[in-house]
Amino acid sequence: TKPEATNFIFGHSHFIKTVEDLHEALVGTVPGILFGLAFCEASGKRLVRWSGTDEDLIDLACENARAIGAGHTFLIFLGDGFFPVNVLTAVRAVPEVCRIFCATANPTEVI
Repeated sequence: TKPEATNFIFGHSHFIKTVEDLHEALVGTVPGILFGLAFCEASGKRLVRWSGTDEDLIDLACENARAIGAGHTFLIFLGDGFFPVNVLTAVRAVPEVCRIFCATANPTEVI
């Protein structure tokens, strides 16, 4: 669930430090970027870890991460005027990132 024009990245990674590393990659790549990031843990209490630079986007990422509920997945929601093409190289370069499932503003269904 998201506003129609909001871009997001949905991916798979393998370590809880993903949140910190993705945050650093995003702010280091695009000055002033607005984003919300959420990561689903796969063990223990299965927490949703989060970070970002915009409270509404953080809430959106957390809401969607909880709805998906798949361990070791992450969501990054980008603010208006920011696009996946600007950050995908940096996101892929984070050592914990295993795969990017999609990066789009289009309606998407996660099965």
